[in-house]
Amino acid sequence: MGADETTGARPTGPSRRTFLTASAAATAAAVATPVAATPATAAPTLIPPGPGHPITPQSPDRELRTLLREIDRHRIEATVRRLAAFGTRHTLSDQDDPRRGIGAARDWIHEQLTGYAAASGGRMTVQLQSYVQQPASRIPVPTRITNVVATLRGDTAPERVYVVTGHYDSRATDVMDAVSDAPGADDDASGVAVLMELARVLATRRTEATIVLAAVAGEEQGLYGSTYLAGQLKAAGLDVQGMFSNDIVGSSTADDGTRDPRVVRLFAEGVPTAETPAEASTRQSVGGENDSPSRQLARFVTDVSDSGATGIRVRVIYRRDRYLRGSDHIPFLRQGWPAGRFTEPNEDFAHQHQDVRVVAGKQYGDLPEFCDFDYITRVARVNAAALWSLAQGPGTPKGVVVVTTNLTNDTTLRWRRGDEPDLAGYEVVWRETTAAEWQRVIAVGDVTEVTVDLSKDNVFFGVRAVDHAGHRSPVAFPRPGS
Repeated sequence: MGADETTGARPTGPSRRTFLTASAAATAAAVATPVAATPATAAPTLIPPGPGHPITPQSPDRELRTLLREIDRHRIEATVRRLAAFGTRHTLSDQDDPRRGIGAARDWIHEQLTGYAAASGGRMTVQLQSYVQQPASRIPVPTRITNVVATLRGDTAPERVYVVTGHYDSRATDVMDAVSDAPGADDDASGVAVLMELARVLATRRTEATIVLAAVAGEEQGLYGSTYLAGQLKAAGLDVQGMFSNDIVGSSTADDGTRDPRVVRLFAEGVPTAETPAEASTRQSVGGENDSPSRQLARFVTDVSDSGATGIRVRVIYRRDRYLRGSDHIPFLRQGWPAGRFTEPNEDFAHQHQDVRVVAGKQYGDLPEFCDFDYITRVARVNAAALWSLAQGPGTPKGVVVVTTNLTNDTTLRWRRGDEPDLAGYEVVWRETTAAEWQRVIAVGDVTEVTVDLSKDNVFFGVRAVDHAGHRSPVAFPRPGS
């Protein structure tokens, strides 16, 4: 949905009585709030009749379209090739050699990001975020682990934060082998190239919320760098409303030759791990096991990542991650924040985590030659579309409850008003309990309570914020309350 759309669409279902109870001023505000219009010739199917209008995707604004065009495939390729040229980036490899090892890679990433930040007018800062990890799983001796973190501070909501990571450490077949070549082009120079290109194109732009772009270390040894990053953000009291790990986004070709260069997977877990058993039980008993903050974030990504503009379709996978694997979004989930993991649709296990070698005339190893740089560029555009739309739009509504103290055939929703200076109001969205995506939207204006003439027993509801430019927030799923 764009800012220039109108609200005068004709309902597709049978007429119903007034669907909300609010003051006359609030009703007027609701009329002024943009919602998805239904074309007069449209005959929507599979969308149930009822209050509101069918939901349509949020179109990229002019600045986002310009930003997407600036993402440079050649720069992405150069980054992947440079990172692979360090030989190995194993967490336990040499940290002081200027040409080989994780220390050399760290210093190069820091230099590049610092160069990008110089164009930001002081809004972007770059730091080496280090700590010493004492002996632990896959860490035999005290080891310095360093994240390279670029932070683009928001203008009006700097405490609201969105994070993107890629891990710059690599590994050979033996996860404890810190000596053999481990170029790690796909896993995960590709993800680091995405965040570095995002840093370059975002450095010259202003955003409302803060964006953190972090090349993290220690992933292959046990998510050490991202765990430290998440802990630091938590200790700072920041409101992390979304996080994406880009991990293995370098190719769309599987080891059997299967290709799908126009799809990227986004893994999103269900009931949050951070919930207590009682909270999880309540959520499942009233519905919402498919409505975790992470899945709302994933739905938002599909809503704003217009494939015509990004060149790729996001396939949401309703899982935390793949079997036997885990990425840097997991420490953020453990902190109770919405997070997901981007990864390619078809993996080539014959090259991942393989020592560089030639067998029967075939070369093996995670080398740049096996990457698809056009594909990585499309993944970068999806990240850019999601980040820009999140950081320029209002925050996810907080304190959303569905009133369950009375037996009624309508639904009352309440929430706390956000403090964004350009906040225009709110929209209520709903869907059938058997539907995976939100189906209809109701503009309700700048209010904090609304009653909808639709039974909470029969459908799922959510609330999202809208600003004056037409940017929407991710949906907040209500908890039962009074």
